[in-house]
Amino acid sequence: MKKKVKVGLALGAGAARGLAHIGVLQVLEEHGIFPDYIAGSSIGAIVGSLYAAGISPKMMEGIAQNLDVARYYDVRVPRIGFMQGKRIEELIKLLTQNKDFNELKIPLTVTAVDLKTCKLIELHEGKVYKAVRASISIPGIFTPVEQDDYVLVDGGLLARVPVNTAKRMGADVVIGVDVGFRGQHRAPLNVLDVIMQSLEVMELEILKNNVEKGDVIVYPDVSDIHPFYFDKVDECVKEGRKATIKAIDRIKQLIDAWEN
Repeated sequence: MKKKVKVGLALGAGAARGLAHIGVLQVLEEHGIFPDYIAGSSIGAIVGSLYAAGISPKMMEGIAQNLDVARYYDVRVPRIGFMQGKRIEELIKLLTQNKDFNELKIPLTVTAVDLKTCKLIELHEGKVYKAVRASISIPGIFTPVEQDDYVLVDGGLLARVPVNTAKRMGADVVIGVDVGFRGQHRAPLNVLDVIMQSLEVMELEILKNNVEKGDVIVYPDVSDIHPFYFDKVDECVKEGRKATIKAIDRIKQLIDAWEN
């Protein structure tokens, strides 16, 4: 009797580069591959939550192409973050239809890091938009999210590609997508560049010393995309598609090997 493999999708952190996740999802669907579980860090949490809520990759691409992200930057005099994050939280609430995790079409877990305990926190209960807001809280840029006894910031700090989270959810085969920085930085132009580039250096070093191994890791070539340039939708989606097409035979082989 053929066994049904449980496929997990681990969507990684990378700010605007994470628009490549949309292209990855498009190609997977075109080849009849639909995840049973989704784990997301930071931008991966946004894309993963929309997909789990029932928004198609094509619709996501259209939303991204027509979205003026600057409208959702609620800049403030910084105390613990340049942006309060309320506007982006409301946008995520709207796009996920204010759903609880248990109302999603696909089981979803998003990651965040608790500043008090220095531990990775896996969020999978309550309102989806609140958890996603915590997962995207880039330190110094967004204000942290206080929830229960936690002070939560960007999940990408400790789980740039949350492969292990997807495995803990019950996945047999995990497709990880790494859209994080892997190249060389240009000289920073402002304080936000300094913060982002510093965090990317730390994330890359953590990844070298604590590699989360998925069955397949897809690497869209988006290192040249500035993390705040959310207008590069077409380029990111194209690279996501290209990288997934390159990996699709390996993905199918793993799924077939498990089921047979």
